[in-house]
Amino acid sequence: MYRKFAKLLTDYCTGVRKGDEVFINASFAAYPLVRELWRAVVERGGYPFFNPRDDVLSEIFYRYADEDLLRHYSKIEETIYELGDVFISIISPTHTKPLASVDPVKIKIRSQARRKLTEIFMKRDAEGSLRWVATAYPTNALAQEAGMSPLEYEEFVFKALKLHKEDPIAEWVNQAEWQERIANFLNKVSELRIVSEDTDLTLRVDGRIWINDDGKNNMPGGEVFTGPHEDSTEGYVTFTYPAVWRGVEVEGVKLVFKRGAVVEAHAIKGEEFLKRMLETDEGARRLGEAAFGLNYDIKRYTKEILFDEKIGGTIHLALGASYPKTGGKNVSAIHWDMVKDMRKGKVYADGDLIYEGGKFLEDVIS
Repeated sequence: MYRKFAKLLTDYCTGVRKGDEVFINASFAAYPLVRELWRAVVERGGYPFFNPRDDVLSEIFYRYADEDLLRHYSKIEETIYELGDVFISIISPTHTKPLASVDPVKIKIRSQARRKLTEIFMKRDAEGSLRWVATAYPTNALAQEAGMSPLEYEEFVFKALKLHKEDPIAEWVNQAEWQERIANFLNKVSELRIVSEDTDLTLRVDGRIWINDDGKNNMPGGEVFTGPHEDSTEGYVTFTYPAVWRGVEVEGVKLVFKRGAVVEAHAIKGEEFLKRMLETDEGARRLGEAAFGLNYDIKRYTKEILFDEKIGGTIHLALGASYPKTGGKNVSAIHWDMVKDMRKGKVYADGDLIYEGGKFLEDVIS
């Protein structure tokens, strides 16, 4: 199955070809997939690099680094971000809250220090000079966090990626075509209004580009997204599921917007952390993304945003950095996705109902 997984990542998602410098980021827990990826990259004439990640090493850094080190900007990392052809990132933690005891101020400082790397990544993504994909390996830590057994979670991951199908690539091509119809419709919309329990939010999207996340950058894919006008968001939204940032959970998030910026922020759990992150920089209080989750093979919340933002019948909004290819202009060191279940909600486009009960109306996208 992992050879099939690797083929999906190299052939469909990133199109690895001869001469590509391919950077693979993962923990050693994902070694079965890393091994197959290494083979696949070499077979296609690419040059692979493996950058191991470790939760304990990350905790050590944040625990013992002084402020000067937290603010350190690595020229080596900058070179990798500027020159790499393909990035394959495999979410594969051995512990899902390695930074739970770290002072949020330290996380904020480090995020600010790495802001230029985020900007390089976003710029190269927008101009098409970087091919990248983020995916997940079914570790026991992720399974436990999702409330599943190891085998159950592995099956969940494989189904979300369509690896249970005989030809996953063909399945993703079909998903892409359907989502493209939705994106094409939304590209004609000027204003969206999102209405649900404890939510009434409007935002402008005219002139912005809706991107079809068909699995090329996120595997699993299954969303369409854009960058709303930075000063347009008005109203309030309450998110259904906990918002997780680097292992820190914030539950029951409610945000109130005025002229595009968050003016009130509340949470049942983690409110202090939420407010600290909103102070990261000026852009952290504005939306960088608005999106619809369209992967109906994903039916449950797992506390891993790669899957949760794609849940069929949800929307998600991200505080912070916009993806330039959407036309979004918001700049920030953070990009924090928050997910809302819309299976009891409605969405209006320029006053007309287009989405109800977690699905787009058929006559809208036919």
